[in-house]
Amino acid sequence: MSENTTEVIVGAAVLAAAVAFVVYAGQVSEFSSGKTGYPLEASFRSLEGVSVGTDVRLAGVRVGSVTEVDLNPETYRADTTVSVLEGIAIPDDSAIIISSEGLLGGNFVEIVPGGSPFNYEPGDRIEDTQGAVSLVSLLLKFVSGSSE
Repeated sequence: MSENTTEVIVGAAVLAAAVAFVVYAGQVSEFSSGKTGYPLEASFRSLEGVSVGTDVRLAGVRVGSVTEVDLNPETYRADTTVSVLEGIAIPDDSAIIISSEGLLGGNFVEIVPGGSPFNYEPGDRIEDTQGAVSLVSLLLKFVSGSSE
């Protein structure tokens, strides 16, 4: 009889851990949260390391995510839509850049706020963009001594 009690206790602990993991995963992915955002558009020369779901950060704080990425066949640029959390006002002279978390980290989208008293409205396009910088090409330029 004690074996059945032990099995029930272990089973309940495993089930509780599974439920906790599902709740945590839902909160991290914002699937279960009621937070909504507004879209902003940008066009990048290079989106290396960025895909749908990548974080959008402002001052190092996550304020949204990348929701859509398409190649523009006319300009050969990556047209991108990001969603910014409601209540986060972005000045309309802000820049949006692709930043790296470090040598081994991934890339994320960073909003560099401007000083304008006017803010972007939902659906506006951010014109001041800077694409991803390839670490390999920078290292090759450094090693070869190229000044370009």
